[in-house]
Amino acid sequence: MDPTDTAAERFERAKQDSTIERLFRVARRLDALARSRIRERTGMPVRQVHTQLLPHLDREGIRLTDLAARLGVTKQAIAPAVDELETWGVVEKIPDPSDGRARLVRFAGVDALMDGLGTLHALEEELAAVVGADALAEVRRVMQAIDQWLDGAAHPRGPS
Repeated sequence: MDPTDTAAERFERAKQDSTIERLFRVARRLDALARSRIRERTGMPVRQVHTQLLPHLDREGIRLTDLAARLGVTKQAIAPAVDELETWGVVEKIPDPSDGRARLVRFAGVDALMDGLGTLHALEEELAAVVGADALAEVRRVMQAIDQWLDGAAHPRGPS
C-alpha cells in the first residue's frame, strides 16, 4: 500500500478488489437493463420494486405481509407494486385457504412469466456471445453453489 494514497483511493481499490461488491454492481446493472428492455417491448413501466418482488412469488402464493417481511419493508410499501403487477396480469390475489380473511399473491399465468424469462434468456445469449458459453455456464454453476450455501447459512435469506 502506498502511504501517499488518499482514503478515497484506498476505498476505490478495495471496492474493485471485492468480488461481492462486483456481484452487487453487476446484478443491479443487469436488473436495470432487463427492466429497460421489458419497458421498450411492452410499454409497462416496470420498476426495481417489481423485479424485487418476483423471485419471492410462485404459483402457490404468499401473503402480502410475508412478502413484505422477506423484503424487509412494510406491507403498505409494496402493496402498490403488487397492485400494478396485478393490473398487468403478472400476479393475482386469491383467498388464502388456511385463513378466509387473508389473501395470497401468486403468479397469474405462464405467458407473462415466460415473457419476462425470455428477456433474461436473451440477455444470457448476449452475455454468452461476449464471454463464451462455457464461461457463462461456469458463472451459473458458481451462482448455484453460492445460492445453495446461502440456503444453509445461519443467517436469513434476504431479497433476491
